[in-house]
Amino acid sequence: MSNYAKPKILLVDIETWPIEALVWQLYDQNVSINQIKKDWSIMAWSAKWLEKSKIYYQDVSKQRNYRDDSKILVKLWELFDEADIIVGQNSKKFDTKKINARFIINNIKGGQPPSTYRQEDTKQMAKQIFGFTSNRLEYMSKALALKIQKLVKREFSGQELWNECASRNKRAWAEMKRYNIADLKSTEELYLKLRPWATKINVNVFHKMHDNVCHCGSKEFLSYGFAYNNQGKFQRLRCKKCGAPWRIMENELSLKKRKKMMRL
Repeated sequence: MSNYAKPKILLVDIETWPIEALVWQLYDQNVSINQIKKDWSIMAWSAKWLEKSKIYYQDVSKQRNYRDDSKILVKLWELFDEADIIVGQNSKKFDTKKINARFIINNIKGGQPPSTYRQEDTKQMAKQIFGFTSNRLEYMSKALALKIQKLVKREFSGQELWNECASRNKRAWAEMKRYNIADLKSTEELYLKLRPWATKINVNVFHKMHDNVCHCGSKEFLSYGFAYNNQGKFQRLRCKKCGAPWRIMENELSLKKRKKMMRL
């Protein structure tokens, strides 16, 4: 039996109902709690394990009460509970926090949190490493010529799609599903494109082998010189499959040399 265990990486994307509130004008509004007529909730979600074909999708289209998302959150909680890493576009600021809010509000699994997991957000990965004109999924999927683009051309555009879903339009709900899943698939492709550049998660902590494994699962590396910092000299490696750069943590400088080095 292999000692190599890949981390379970879950991609997720959600769509939410907007807050409905009573307001007095169009601009410069400060909406108080007692002006809220209907609070936001999750209307649809999709998820998949990285590089697996099966897609999980649920929405509230068949429910009498569209604002009750409790029934569609149980499976999502179970997926979160199983995941080692959760990936999404703008997911750290939006998706996972919104999901957690609905988990506890709906007392999913008795209100207990899913097992701990780490997160990678493709929007933050892009902001930290690159200077794209925009870090929006629509822009990056086009700029990087991804096979799966964000679904822009739709029968129901913008807010109209949400309005039509609220009116129980079956065509609108079918489009919402296509829209949600397209975002999920595009995010997966974007993540795989950015990962060799920007990931901060070391997958070698997930297995028992002494040999190194890259994020992409490859065990083949090229040695190409050394990396240096104020503490020492380290062998540099590059993955033969995805090109991700790595370095060996063992310091090439002798202990005697390190003890005699001057400090700034």
